[in-house]
Amino acid sequence: MKSNLFVVALMAVFLLVGIGSGAAADSLPKAEGQAVYEYLTKVSPYQDWPLFPGTQKLYEGKHPHGALLTTYVSPDAQAAIQNRAGQLPDGTIIVKENYMPDGKLDALTVMYRVKGFNPEAGDWFWAKYGANGNIDAEGKVPMCSGCHTAVIQNDWVFTGPLK
Repeated sequence: MKSNLFVVALMAVFLLVGIGSGAAADSLPKAEGQAVYEYLTKVSPYQDWPLFPGTQKLYEGKHPHGALLTTYVSPDAQAAIQNRAGQLPDGTIIVKENYMPDGKLDALTVMYRVKGFNPEAGDWFWAKYGANGNIDAEGKVPMCSGCHTAVIQNDWVFTGPLK
């Protein structure tokens, strides 16, 4: 009797954990510029996320992103980077604040891994937002994927090593 009760309780725990993990995946935004921006600014404010491991706020940037950069990663991405997983998981979001030399925010650039969205470019959805939140580019952006092919062996990511 006790063993049956234990099995039922264990099954209930697994069911609840499964429901919980599915709910988290369901809360991610669609691969659409406005939905991603709303998620990053209202649902899960990216500035509450950790910085890309090994970086700090306002580090020196490179063209085309800006003179100064601050790069945030979704928590699941932080764990994969720290563990040197070599590839970031589906649902990963990387947000880069792009600043002018005078420290004024110029744009936000975003990489968002969406399973099946763009297999030719690592399933990354790309977006660029002006400082005012207007969408400057979104989706399968050739300028983004074309440049990031230089680091395809690092899962399309320039900011730091993943292995």
